[in-house]
Amino acid sequence: MDVLPHFGKRRRGRSAGAWWVALGATAVWALSATATGARAGDGRLPDPSLELPKGARISVIGNTLADRMQHTGWLEATVHSRFPDHHLTIRNMAFSGDELTGRLRSAAFGEPDEWLAKNKTDVVCAFFGYNESYGGLAQFRADLDSFIKHTLAQKYNGESAPKLVLFSPIAFEDLHDPSLPDGKEANVRLERITAVMAELAEDRGVRFIDLFHPTQKLYAKAEKPLTINGVHLTSEGDRAVAEVVERALFGDVQQRDPARFEKLRQAVLDKSDTWFNRYRTVDGYSIYGGRADLAFVDNQTNRVVAQREMEVLDVMTANRDRRIWAIAAGEDPGAVDDANTPRFIPVVTNKPGAGPNGEHLYLGGEEAIAKMTPGAGLKVNLFASEEQFPDLAKPVQMTFDAKGRLWVACWPTYPHYRPKSPRNDKIIILEDTDGDGKADKQTTFVDDLHCPTGFEIVPQGVLVAQAPDVMLLKDTDGDDKADTRVRVLSGIDSADTHHTSNSFRVGPGGDVYFQEGTFHHSQIETPFGPPVRLANAGVFRYEPRSQKIDVYVTYPFANPHGHVFDRWGQDFVTDGTGNVNYFAAAFSGHLDFPEKHRPMKPYFQQRTRPCAGTEILSSAHFPDDWQGDLLVANVIGFQGIHRYRYQDDGSGFTAVEQEPIVFSSDPNFRPADIEVGPDGAIYFLDWHNPLIGHMQHNLRDPSRDATHGRVYRVTHEGRPLSTPAAIAGRPVAELLELLKSPEDRVRYRAKAELCARPVAEVLPALAAWVKPIEMAKAYAKTDSKSRWEHDVLEALWVHQAYDVVDL
Repeated sequence: MDVLPHFGKRRRGRSAGAWWVALGATAVWALSATATGARAGDGRLPDPSLELPKGARISVIGNTLADRMQHTGWLEATVHSRFPDHHLTIRNMAFSGDELTGRLRSAAFGEPDEWLAKNKTDVVCAFFGYNESYGGLAQFRADLDSFIKHTLAQKYNGESAPKLVLFSPIAFEDLHDPSLPDGKEANVRLERITAVMAELAEDRGVRFIDLFHPTQKLYAKAEKPLTINGVHLTSEGDRAVAEVVERALFGDVQQRDPARFEKLRQAVLDKSDTWFNRYRTVDGYSIYGGRADLAFVDNQTNRVVAQREMEVLDVMTANRDRRIWAIAAGEDPGAVDDANTPRFIPVVTNKPGAGPNGEHLYLGGEEAIAKMTPGAGLKVNLFASEEQFPDLAKPVQMTFDAKGRLWVACWPTYPHYRPKSPRNDKIIILEDTDGDGKADKQTTFVDDLHCPTGFEIVPQGVLVAQAPDVMLLKDTDGDDKADTRVRVLSGIDSADTHHTSNSFRVGPGGDVYFQEGTFHHSQIETPFGPPVRLANAGVFRYEPRSQKIDVYVTYPFANPHGHVFDRWGQDFVTDGTGNVNYFAAAFSGHLDFPEKHRPMKPYFQQRTRPCAGTEILSSAHFPDDWQGDLLVANVIGFQGIHRYRYQDDGSGFTAVEQEPIVFSSDPNFRPADIEVGPDGAIYFLDWHNPLIGHMQHNLRDPSRDATHGRVYRVTHEGRPLSTPAAIAGRPVAELLELLKSPEDRVRYRAKAELCARPVAEVLPALAAWVKPIEMAKAYAKTDSKSRWEHDVLEALWVHQAYDVVDL
């Protein structure tokens, strides 16, 4: 764990760390001649005539408030528009969850002072206070004092001490949502910490900007919410705060031509995006961390190749600075020309193929079936491939929606995008419109993602991993295309795209589970308490309705992939690297960071490794004695899908290996995800790549495939398929009846549809549906009693999904 030293004493009960720095979108305003400031220690006001020199380099540091600003651009565009001739350089390095004394980064990310010096910082703007408000005021004052003294003692630009500007936290907005705090207690804490910041800034003679009291007033008169959860601003909230800052520092809000200002803001967003993908680069563990110096052909390392890409991104960012300056000055510079970037370093593959020029050879989707050996009575057919649907490239996770359509996350930029190339990862929807077991229609839900390593459909929209964020995408007009996207979680580490947030799975109570592997150091800011931190692997649990997140399992996994729930809500987590499987309830108890659960005994001894995904088989299309079996996708050695039968074993479970569903002798075959479809068949993704693994090959090994991907379908010959349940758009009463289905995925999809309806429409109908006494009388037999208990359990899970308790 890379935890940086604190300039002072460690705060009790919090992780060790250091104040953090970010170069970014918000520093200039503090140096205006009209900027207000705290009094110096001798009672004098800071020099009101202080001017910002041309060419100043500005760094913004702090928590999620500043982190999110780079994705809206309002404040930075405001600064450039007020100083059109200054040619300011602004870099944002704020980080979700950062505190003055708490900073989690993956190995070798870099010390704060290193990054400030790299950017030759003249001005440091610090956004702290929200996360610290959960601690003691005296300790915060001491920590802030240490931070101020340390910062002002540096010469990041090589010549002089930086100017420092402190920003208070914003107020907590009451969204009148029973699933969220009302903010009363939070605002007491935040107002007190704002007062401490103002007082200390006055004592130390540094400028201080109060955002707390102005945002309280903004919330009171706003027609729409300005935050997504009480603490994290919407784009319009950022716009309003930018005006607050401008008015406080300059005495007015400058009148601007809307079209010209929007053009400037879009240029700022383009620059910020380029910088974000440099500073927050994914696969950092192989770029500057523990795997950066692994040597491959001709002793070439990842570090040599990948650091050149970082240099390319630095130049690309500087090119976009110049475009911002030109637009701010009223010029029309046209598109950015990146011809001046350094050349990429070529890589020679360490695993050439059998082709005449060392290229790998690939079988077509139908041809590849001949290399597969299905289990007895089973048949495999091709549902979709890149031959018919070129966008089906590097499929990584899938799920079916209420209409019976297959959604697939596709990752052609694997392992991550190369600068100057498109970032065109996608989520596509494949549909079998004529019922012949083959897809014949594609709809692209979204096509400009980056490394969508996991996703899931929830009542609120589509949650998708895009490290370091989790996005909520919505189709608001019914055209099956995402037209809104919101960062609902930030701070998910991106140190290794093989290990980043994956295996998204909705639990039976509407909560979403996803996991990450070792090397990762995540910290997530929430409306409910101090930052949620996880280092070196675990499982997260997220509630979309309330936006609560916690660490469900903290355990030294290598790289967990695969998480399933059985009919009764028992869940099982797979550590993918070793295909090691655990009964999750046994080690899901809370531990304070950075503690980890002690070694757990797997519930069965695996035969092969590694695992990319899991599913529990629940389908009337397959034999009765297969129901509830665990399906495990294995991608090296045995390349196929194992099947294991669960058995009770003391206080836990064991599982006994059965005949596999399928295996293949094609070396490119890589089953990545599995799900039972609406017709009861087993569907699985074939990642289809001759190379897998970050440790075994250079990140940019040219043999890594970026174009192939398949979806296959397994049926049991001689047994009728299930009739797909009618779910989408059906009345609440019909959806409630589907909760009695013996097939897990029918209930799964019915519940997602049901819980997207208004609570006032569902819960009264649910109360009438349960009728526990009548149902108990009707179910006289033992197995029927079990059915009744399960129906009541489903009703409880619906209440959980709505975050409403029924005593």
